[in-house]
Amino acid sequence: MREEMKQEAMELCVTATEKYTDNHELAARNIKEHLDKRFGGPFHVVLGESYACAVTYQEKSLLYMFNAGNIAILVWRTVSSF
Repeated sequence: MREEMKQEAMELCVTATEKYTDNHELAARNIKEHLDKRFGGPFHVVLGESYACAVTYQEKSLLYMFNAGNIAILVWRTVSSF
């Protein structure tokens, strides 16, 4: 991701997980909708606890981070215009 997009996505992920502490679905939807509006879609968001993933991705097209110790957030965009 471009640095601007990455920083905004990270801040958004932290804010959404703090706002929707008990509802990961709403947090993921909030992140996706905001990124789609701000940068154009389609973005995809997987958010939860205790999950693993194995993906093949294009360089600089994926963000994978942890928040609050155990909440994993995976964000990616399916177009090549990152």
